[in-house]
Amino acid sequence: MMTVHEVSRRTGVSIRTLQYYDRIGLLRPAGYSGAGYRLYDGAALETLQQILLFRELEFPLKDIQRIIQSPSFDRRKALDQQITLLELKKEHLDSLIRLAREIREEGAKANMDFSAFDTKKLDEYAARAKKAWGDTPAYQEYEQKAKGRSREETLETGRQMMEIFAEFGAVRNGDPASAEAQVLVRKLQDFISAHYYTCTDQILAGLGRMYAAGGEMTDNIDSRGGEGTAVFAGDAIRIFCAGK
Repeated sequence: MMTVHEVSRRTGVSIRTLQYYDRIGLLRPAGYSGAGYRLYDGAALETLQQILLFRELEFPLKDIQRIIQSPSFDRRKALDQQITLLELKKEHLDSLIRLAREIREEGAKANMDFSAFDTKKLDEYAARAKKAWGDTPAYQEYEQKAKGRSREETLETGRQMMEIFAEFGAVRNGDPASAEAQVLVRKLQDFISAHYYTCTDQILAGLGRMYAAGGEMTDNIDSRGGEGTAVFAGDAIRIFCAGK
């Protein structure tokens, strides 16, 4: 765990900015020290990387929050989109550099081409990326339910959900098709529906695949339930949904 001062030194993000991200719910610390100082773990730093990449692409904080807190957020998909956007931005900057050099060599009157200033391609892709994450009924329902929660209530809801994964961890060496594991899947589905958004079987199946796919989400689940918990939960969810 790193303190807010250590994170600031490592990332170049000011302490004030990190505090602001916490205050608006964009980047929550993993916990607090005995003295009340914010503490950040590896998962929080991965989220900060995502935020900073989107900021480099000039996404507003509101859009970034909608994307990374979307129920269907997929880190790998987000990175693929960010790479595409950065490549488009690089292409745009290269065109501007070429134009500036031509003007320097030949003069402005010799080259009256304004196409290098056209950002339509970049803007359209960015708009599609934002729409892909935020324009879903599930996210809109989540946003509505989260609106009235305090920071403490949000943290407590997250803690309660992780306790369900701890229960998965306690039976992860067993059969994911067992009655015990299937009861936990139903419990998880009901909890998500009650506190986040209506968790249909289709959404649940997608979440199960995300849980077991590796990366930040898998690591978070395994850190609470033990190694292999995310994959076990994913298998139990797959069996649950296939039986419907």
